Amino acid sequence: MKLQEAQETIDRWITTTGVRYFSELTNMAILSEEVGEVARIMARKYGDQSSKENEKDADLANELADVLFVLICIANQTGVNLTEALEKNLKKKTERDALRHQNNPKLSSGK
Repeated sequence: MKLQEAQETIDRWITTTGVRYFSELTNMAILSEEVGEVARIMARKYGDQSSKENEKDADLANELADVLFVLICIANQTGVNLTEALEKNLKKKTERDALRHQNNPKLSSGK
């Protein structure tokens, strides 16, 4: 699914199943909560923190999808075309960081 398709699909879901969008501020709070859930999984699965018994079945893919869903909701309700925004952002990063990352010894393949 392309970003534009995702934006359209989520908009249809929100306006039918979801009734309406939550306010932008509510969605920002929900986004923060969902990112926190991703952070919890990362800290326990890839970091040094041990999992609680009820967290052993945590699903990173599902939590990342929750983040993406809310992010798309915010984009939709604020009029952001994510395809255009991502293309513009990638162009900026490419121009700004092309040599910076290549010259970073911490990123060399030897590490």
